[in-house]
Amino acid sequence: MRGAERKSSVYSSKEVCPMGGGATRLYSTVTRAFSSSSPLPLPPSHLDPHQPADTNLDPDFCKEQRGSSVCPLDPADLLQQCEEALRDRPPRFHRKFVHLNNGDSAPSSPIRVMQWNILAQALGEGLDSFVQCPLEALSWSRRKYLILEEILTYRPHILCLQEVDHYYDTFQPVLAGLGYSSNFCPKPWSPCLDVEGNNGPDGCALFFDQSRFELLDSVNIRLSAMRIPTNQVAILTLLRCRSTARCVCVAVTHLKARSGWEWLRSTQGCDLLRHLQILVQKHAGGPAGDPSSDIPLLICGDFNAIPTEEVYRHFITSPLSLDSAYKKLSKDGLTEPEYTTWKIRPTGECCSTLDYIWYSQDMLRVDAVLDMPTEEQIGPNRLPSFSYPSDHLSLVCDFSFKEKE
Repeated sequence: MRGAERKSSVYSSKEVCPMGGGATRLYSTVTRAFSSSSPLPLPPSHLDPHQPADTNLDPDFCKEQRGSSVCPLDPADLLQQCEEALRDRPPRFHRKFVHLNNGDSAPSSPIRVMQWNILAQALGEGLDSFVQCPLEALSWSRRKYLILEEILTYRPHILCLQEVDHYYDTFQPVLAGLGYSSNFCPKPWSPCLDVEGNNGPDGCALFFDQSRFELLDSVNIRLSAMRIPTNQVAILTLLRCRSTARCVCVAVTHLKARSGWEWLRSTQGCDLLRHLQILVQKHAGGPAGDPSSDIPLLICGDFNAIPTEEVYRHFITSPLSLDSAYKKLSKDGLTEPEYTTWKIRPTGECCSTLDYIWYSQDMLRVDAVLDMPTEEQIGPNRLPSFSYPSDHLSLVCDFSFKEKE
């Protein structure tokens, strides 16, 4: 939940902290390219030698080779690099996968999906006011290693991120070097831009492993409420699994924050479901509005909504037959985790479930779910911390396609 989505005049100058790191800013181009109807082009899977990117990359993640910066290609080497940079930090959270007994044999090649609001650097250092978190723990020089360590530890095939404001200088080039293709969609009026020394607007990013998936289609959406464009966005991507030739439609979004905006989140959720149905039917070849497509959905996001909100009910009762994967951790299979975010701000402590991985339960099976860290692991000062870089916890699930009847 982002308390930062207020007008910048609310904040005095002394509340704005200088940013860590000196990343270049390519965002004027991004802002001009953004459109509610047309997607941004997908970045290439390799660095374009004709763009001045060599001097723009985060130098800590690049090695000099023949005069240009090239990201390391071995994920084990990069993970070790992260761990070495973090050797003075407290122990990282040790989380285990809960493997579900579905009565079937274990899948030979599950699809691993990660959903994570990584906390925009500008918001963490500037506007979010995590009163129990030392400023040093919020520095980009530390957080970038923690974020990449988390991603590299679980190596998802599909990675859905929110609050990304270091896409071009860190995440896109580093993950491209590891074989991921990606798309980025910035918010049109990002609160990050109110922070001195910011790295541009934050937004959603979707990455997929090119060795596992082939891109069929991708569209960036500016979500609307009653046909009025809002500040929230989504990326919708259609992928084909190279090993099974099955398609899957993946979406990542970040809905409106704060109490009092429940109605807006509800309408944004309906708008997202409508766009998903349009994209799926475009490729399924069925009649418009027909929910019986054979293309399953995976919808990841920080919904900023607890499970009793109307937007949650829209998804759980949708004719698209969606379910929330993290309910599988509960004993009855019907209850969401107690928390996906836990933070302390000047207004008090917030411990709630706001993040979800939705899936088409008729066509996809949940094979494993990464458990949540305990309250003792998180610690009395909550999140973020020296152990964990975000106020939101990552969600990681393994899925497999159900056999067609």
